[in-house]
Amino acid sequence: MSDKPKIGISIGDVNGIGLEIIIKTLSDARIYDYCTPIVYGHTKVASFHRRTTHINELSFNVVNHPSQAQFKKANMINCWEDDVRIELGTTTAEGGKYAYLSLQKATDDLLSGAIDGLVTAPINKDNIQNEEFNFPGHTEYLQARDNAPESLMFLVSDTLRVGVVTGHIPIVKVAESITGEKILAKLKLMHKSLHDDFWIRKPKIAVLGLNPHASDNGLIGSEEKEIIIPAIEEARLHDILAFGPYAADGFFANSTYLQFDAVLAMYHDQGLIPFKHIAFESGVNYTAGLSFVRTSPDHGTAYDIAGKNMASEISFREALFTAVHIIKHRRETAELNADPLLFSKMSRDRD
Repeated sequence: MSDKPKIGISIGDVNGIGLEIIIKTLSDARIYDYCTPIVYGHTKVASFHRRTTHINELSFNVVNHPSQAQFKKANMINCWEDDVRIELGTTTAEGGKYAYLSLQKATDDLLSGAIDGLVTAPINKDNIQNEEFNFPGHTEYLQARDNAPESLMFLVSDTLRVGVVTGHIPIVKVAESITGEKILAKLKLMHKSLHDDFWIRKPKIAVLGLNPHASDNGLIGSEEKEIIIPAIEEARLHDILAFGPYAADGFFANSTYLQFDAVLAMYHDQGLIPFKHIAFESGVNYTAGLSFVRTSPDHGTAYDIAGKNMASEISFREALFTAVHIIKHRRETAELNADPLLFSKMSRDRD
């Protein structure tokens, strides 16, 4: 039982669907066969949301520290003592305040090793801003907290995995932000994650072009010839099986993505629009390249359905299980690296 990972869960915006999908997920007792969940929030807020779901059998075991968490139970760490005013479906300063307190405490415990992984419920990227959170999203905040030089927003599912070179930046800044060094860095992170976290021994990665039709051999922009193709060639010198650049529209329309283990898109919407169309409910947002494991559902706060008992927990549940699987793979990879003979045998078995 001690081998089951302790998974921290931040609740996101208290006025969104975060706690609804958390409660629906944790109401399934089978979850506790795989992990020990610890929710960072407050029991009063959780009780409010539980009433909207009509789930009465779930109760939280309140603990002060992850070391006190009990197996086979949903554990809760109270991160504040305030009485929170909940205004479902509304953007408020309080919603951002308590989303941050939850995330901050969970990240503190993650960095200290008190929990083994983190699943984050959706935040509102606007109202969470404060003196300590001056970031466009979870990914950038967690990268900074980890002191990691680079990270990769990696959307994963059973049918498609997509990473992005540029994340939460205005579209007008995309072209100037794309460099050969950045593409190569993302390809290295993606390759390592596919190998270590997903146990794909020789991953094949498709790289998308920036311009329409991947520039039509330079007729529509020069970034493919001058930046993207040289980066792909450099990646191959590092034993990374990278191919492209591909025109994004035809690549997804013709299901070419099924021939690859992952796809590197140049910017946020280029990768996330097809991903959410193909794998919306089953998709998971994973932050690759960090020293710890963090996942999240691939949707937002969904204010329009908050409190209506309409939110699907499928993506959140997938995020929880993805975190568990990656933690397991990382642990086993560490053990295999300590035993080269066993590693060689396991590598052959994977093939």
